[in-house]
Amino acid sequence: MQEEITKTKYSDSELEDFKKLIEEKIRMAREELLDLTAALSSANGDDAAIAGKTLEDGSATYEKEQTNQLAARQKKFIEQLEAALTRIQNKTYGICRGTGKLIPAERLRAVPHTTMSMEAKLKQA
Repeated sequence: MQEEITKTKYSDSELEDFKKLIEEKIRMAREELLDLTAALSSANGDDAAIAGKTLEDGSATYEKEQTNQLAARQKKFIEQLEAALTRIQNKTYGICRGTGKLIPAERLRAVPHTTMSMEAKLKQA
């Protein structure tokens, strides 16, 4: 247990485990983004069919905006995960940019793209 306290970075095998987790999350996020993009494409095709129905048109516009926001969030999430892979390559993954301490593995498994420990995150808020 003492080693956990003084540990300043994750081992190569631990980084490899995080890398696999992140790569799987990226794969799933890209699939979701493709689904959202497909939904947006088909919604654009439906515009002409409902152009004369203003209530439905407003509803469709709202849905498209929601889907657009989800797609934008998904793109940002993928970018953050890819940045985490870069930190793994640089062997800086898991080091809090607020405290300089190692972020607990449990937090990294839950939020693999994080760059801050809960301690630093709470101070920020």
